[in-house]
Amino acid sequence: MEVQIEQSWKEALGDEFNKEYFARLTDFVRSEYKQHTCYPPGNEIFNAFNLCPLDKVKVVILGQDPYHGVGQAEGLCFSVKTGIALPPSLVNIFKEVKADIGTVPQVVKDAQGQSVYDGSLRRWAEQGVFLLNTCLTVREHEANSHSRQGWETFTDAVIKTISDRQEHVAFMLWGGPAKTKKKIIDTTKHLVLESVHPSPLSANRGGWFGNHHFSQCNKWLAQRGLEPIRW
Repeated sequence: MEVQIEQSWKEALGDEFNKEYFARLTDFVRSEYKQHTCYPPGNEIFNAFNLCPLDKVKVVILGQDPYHGVGQAEGLCFSVKTGIALPPSLVNIFKEVKADIGTVPQVVKDAQGQSVYDGSLRRWAEQGVFLLNTCLTVREHEANSHSRQGWETFTDAVIKTISDRQEHVAFMLWGGPAKTKKKIIDTTKHLVLESVHPSPLSANRGGWFGNHHFSQCNKWLAQRGLEPIRW
């Protein structure tokens, strides 16, 4: 099956695209996009792959499924389009980044001309942070509506491909579903950082704030001669 995706990923995942489950998944997604409003836009479903080729992956952050509100999702986990109000999980991510290493996102203008923080994480993706959701699509206002249709099988294969082919990658696993992916990762050569999810419900119970994942990640990358991420 021909999938519009960055070439290094196309070569690495070619076998997945030709499997029966992926054909069924493709039929399901096409039907959903025809019958309902779904996110992200069709040409952004594989943004995480297109912005971060396989050989450039240094960090993996795993989310669940895309934001399902109007204009939010852009194919990168936890990221929203520039000028869109920050969702609560992203607010907590930025709070931890600031507390951990002192940096804050760029200030931009929203549609009303108000100054807001830029919630697009493209700047991370372009540095080698692979921002993967477990499911890559969702129906508007219906969280997890595209789960158990084949995306999980595909993204497990993606994680295993990264683990097998890359030498030194920091995996950030936030929340229970993300932590289950640890079994796919070769922990003898990769760093695995685990914590609760940054959503307010989880973060406010303790374990998110002060996890120091961003500084730990950069220290580990630097020790292996890799450029730290400008969070």
